[in-house]
Amino acid sequence: MTTPTVLLVHGAFADAASWSGVITELRGHGIPVIAPPNPLRGLASDAAYIASVAAQIDGPVILVGHSYGGALITVAGTQENVTGLVYIAAYVLEEGESLGELQGGFPATPLVSSLRQWTYPVPGAEPAVEVTLAEDAFPTVFGADVPLATAQILAVAQRPLAAAAFEEAASAAAWKTKPSWALVAAGDQAINPEVQRFGAKRAGATVVEAEGASHAVAVSRPKDVADLILQAVRATA
Repeated sequence: MTTPTVLLVHGAFADAASWSGVITELRGHGIPVIAPPNPLRGLASDAAYIASVAAQIDGPVILVGHSYGGALITVAGTQENVTGLVYIAAYVLEEGESLGELQGGFPATPLVSSLRQWTYPVPGAEPAVEVTLAEDAFPTVFGADVPLATAQILAVAQRPLAAAAFEEAASAAAWKTKPSWALVAAGDQAINPEVQRFGAKRAGATVVEAEGASHAVAVSRPKDVADLILQAVRATA
């Protein structure tokens, strides 16, 4: 039997290095892993990029998405060689649904009031808007269970998300035809844990709760995250 390759998709205000601890755990079990950079420029284009990476991997692929990365694997997971989806403190969209619509049905978290707007150039068009998380709010909102010094470094190194990504609707929902797993970060101050639970339940995912875990659960509890991914790998190998 072929061991699936695990493709890790980071979310907004983070980069692929946020998976470092998870990668170490998975490689310790002999699991092939790749953690590409997420462009963070829009749901459709980002999902197409992730799908293209998956398509170029020989053999089956497990897609793992953190935060906004969950929305991307929901769409990119329709790629033929993707055999499972793992959501980590993530958005799990329905086909035709946007991040804004999903979030709008639940109480807002401190993330909303902590966003800062910037602009970036778009060739042949007006500058577009992107958002980051305020540096002073980052440790509490994003990584309350991460050592403060580490959270402060993550805040400085965070990558912005195009604001338009909140309004784009998902063109597909791969969880309708692919098995899924979800880790709910019960202490999350960025994505309401109820948003995570709702999406996971709607998808029929196998769910585990990480009590007290922050949004940065992949950084603070890499073994818990890796253990769930290993469940998916073993179930689909």
